[in-house]
Amino acid sequence: MRWLDRLARKPARTSVADQLAVAIDAAKRGNYATALGIWEPLARSGSARAQNNIGACFADGLGVERDGNLAFRWLALAAEAGDPVGQRNLASLCFRGEGVEQSYRRAAELYRAAAEQGDGPAQDMLSWMLLEGEVIEPDIAEARRWALAAAKQGIASAMTRVGMLYHNALGVSRDPVEAVRWWRKAALLGDTDGQAMLGAAYHLGAGVPADAVEAYAWLLRAQAGGSVRAGRYMDAARAALTANDIAEAERRAISPIEEPAP
Repeated sequence: MRWLDRLARKPARTSVADQLAVAIDAAKRGNYATALGIWEPLARSGSARAQNNIGACFADGLGVERDGNLAFRWLALAAEAGDPVGQRNLASLCFRGEGVEQSYRRAAELYRAAAEQGDGPAQDMLSWMLLEGEVIEPDIAEARRWALAAAKQGIASAMTRVGMLYHNALGVSRDPVEAVRWWRKAALLGDTDGQAMLGAAYHLGAGVPADAVEAYAWLLRAQAGGSVRAGRYMDAARAALTANDIAEAERRAISPIEEPAP
């Protein structure tokens, strides 16, 4: 019966999911050496998510030298295996032409494959590509569909895009109130373009009562976050304020963003 005793003392084999979780935790702490040490054997044994994670490290130079060719090789394996994050990351390489010939059409195909599996960032990017129409044929209805899908998953940039659809009457009737509702959602989540458009709405009194101080506060937040859109309205919004108003707007702009009471 000694072999039964030895079997009882033998440690349980760690599952792939558990190993991936340990590696992700290490990566979040910046310990990419440990993460890569876990991902590599998993990737070589066929784990698509581990293949994606290694590819992403080579794409962004995380724990390894940045290498577009190796990023492509690992991400292609993950994408071929059907991993939605791998498909999305490979799409990004195809879009930028890093480690592979640039192809917007191939990028759109990969983003769509990931989007159809429920990947929020892929849904957001596919929506943008379909709306812009500069890199692939535009499709407003599909752009709206994917923007809404991404917005439901909490992707703030998609919320801003839905607001723009209502603002510009693209595929829907023009509705300034609905546009503001979506921009506010995005703004509260920190999307700088959503903040800029919300500020513009307060400045113009479009879809929301005009409020010059609130307008400038949102525009200041947006500008600080790098939104190019904010610059279109900054001078006009500031010109409508007194010195005290400007000081109040600046105070609000650096205060924590809070959801207004219903």
